[in-house]
Amino acid sequence: MNPRDHEVEDGRVKRKQKVIQTRGLNEDYHRRLKSIFKSAAVHACGCGAYTEYYEGLLKNGMRPEMARLVVARKLAATVLAVWKSGEAFDEQRIMSQAA
Repeated sequence: MNPRDHEVEDGRVKRKQKVIQTRGLNEDYHRRLKSIFKSAAVHACGCGAYTEYYEGLLKNGMRPEMARLVVARKLAATVLAVWKSGEAFDEQRIMSQAA
């Protein structure tokens, strides 16, 4: 039991409330890069390798704007992986990860 996570109140040990953390991008994010990936995701959802992935997200009940955000993040991760590894883009790897 970590004493920083708990406090004593009325003779009983209670767990402290967690501090709400901001999620998403911080104030210093690269606006142009965000716009590029979101625009690429809109295009990729309509045609290309990510269409099936996007449709699967929608079929699972995800809102369209959230599904596009997930696709944009997946695009960013794919771009970084291809850039670092130097390998060619493989469409089959996207669908194998989606299953």
